[in-house]
Amino acid sequence: MARILVADPIAQEGINRLTNATHDVDVNTGQSADALLRIISDYDALVVRSETQVTAELLEMAPRLQVIGRAGVGVDNIDISAATQKGIAVVNAPTGNTIAAAEHTMALMLAMARNIPQSDASMRNGEWKRGNFVGFEVRNKTLGIIGLGKVGTEVARRSKAFEMQVIAYDPYVPKEYARTLGVDLVDLESLLQESDIVTIHTPLTDNTKALIGKKQFDLMKRGVRIINVARGGLVDESLLIKELKDGNVAGAALDVFSSEPPTEIALISEPNVVVTPHLGASTAEAQVEVALEVADQVLAILENKPALHTVNAPYIPQEVHEVLAPYIPVATVIGKISMQLAQGQLESVTLTVSGEIAKYDASILNSAALMGILMNSTEERINLVNAPALANQKGLKVVEKKNVIGNHFTSLISVEVHSGGTSINVAGTILRDEPHLVAVDNYNMDVVLSSPHMLFTTHVDQPGMIGRVGTIMGEHDVNISFMEVGRVAPRQEAMMVVGLDDEPPLKLKELIANAPGVTSVKFVKV
Repeated sequence: MARILVADPIAQEGINRLTNATHDVDVNTGQSADALLRIISDYDALVVRSETQVTAELLEMAPRLQVIGRAGVGVDNIDISAATQKGIAVVNAPTGNTIAAAEHTMALMLAMARNIPQSDASMRNGEWKRGNFVGFEVRNKTLGIIGLGKVGTEVARRSKAFEMQVIAYDPYVPKEYARTLGVDLVDLESLLQESDIVTIHTPLTDNTKALIGKKQFDLMKRGVRIINVARGGLVDESLLIKELKDGNVAGAALDVFSSEPPTEIALISEPNVVVTPHLGASTAEAQVEVALEVADQVLAILENKPALHTVNAPYIPQEVHEVLAPYIPVATVIGKISMQLAQGQLESVTLTVSGEIAKYDASILNSAALMGILMNSTEERINLVNAPALANQKGLKVVEKKNVIGNHFTSLISVEVHSGGTSINVAGTILRDEPHLVAVDNYNMDVVLSSPHMLFTTHVDQPGMIGRVGTIMGEHDVNISFMEVGRVAPRQEAMMVVGLDDEPPLKLKELIANAPGVTSVKFVKV
């Protein structure tokens, strides 16, 4: 029997699940940091929301602690690094509010369609102006869903019941999965051009910040309507105001803002904007689901079972640690690179370990590669434990292979991503105690994976190509850390990999792509 401390309020149903598992549960909320320090040594598990700060100092006083459960998604109040160093699992509850967020999306869509907030305010002012609030039917309208994850999927299901035409953009979801929902997967440009209503359900990352900006607004139909119940910052709010005033965007429904509470009063004052104060997860049912979900995660760890939503790295058995551990970062970065080099809709992944490492249970390396591939596909923290399960949830076909004989490398990891009817194969290993990229498709090379940004080009192997790219970089004050060229044969197709110390400006891609002899350009962030 374990002792569990619930330090922040959670729904009673979650507490009941913990006690029903015959554990000793203490609910002691609202404690000061000093009070928590005095008692934490008595507990095997700790459950918090966002109020309690789980610091390194607190964890030093918790020799028995096995697991920290966060009743919700964010774990900013928990020192993940300190927990990992002490072998404490950190779990969260990222799916409990899925239905609440999907239903709130539908509520905002209908409220926007029928001018419900505006007509309600009018009647409360003693008015009866039916002609001012003529709405529109969502039936037969095209709904574009950006992000077909958990919430996006539930929005799709509900929208089909309203007889809407549903299309979606999500490069991490196979077409077969979308077909089961009755949804057509399209590229982002097509979605923006075809949709009457656009709803966003993606995480906020470096790649999705201001996802809807000037270029995207210019592609949309005149009279489009936009919904954001995901994260503030996905839509450029200042541009949205302009588009609303110009009539290019007919309406918007927003639950989240780049600054909360929102400081952009002009946006929430627009008459054709429906706003709510970040209520996506605010239902009684969602709070219960979150409490039950975190309770189940905590119980799994206490019972020495894998927990789906573990947000820090799992334990590696000591007998294989020295062999496999150095290859975990190799697999992760190879996964990142392969996904960024891939083109089109993700279909399947083939993971191959060769040589010495193939003699062991290499599942942790496969998990690391999937972690790299899926890194930007979700707001959840992806780790070695939950990466395979998340890939399975997305319907991603994963093939794992071993080759004990190997090749001229002692050990090798290769990741082949199949997407859009094409494939890209990226291979890496450890050389001189450092992660190295050693091949991309048929191009052999030796690249130390130490630069935060890399440029990949394919070009005709001819004199002057290296100089052309280097000159463009120099003219834009981008410092090059290395340059490597792999080729099949002289004067034929070649690949150049350039390490960059600085994040390159977006216009560089177009400039390099237009350089004579260059056939493709990709910037990769590792």
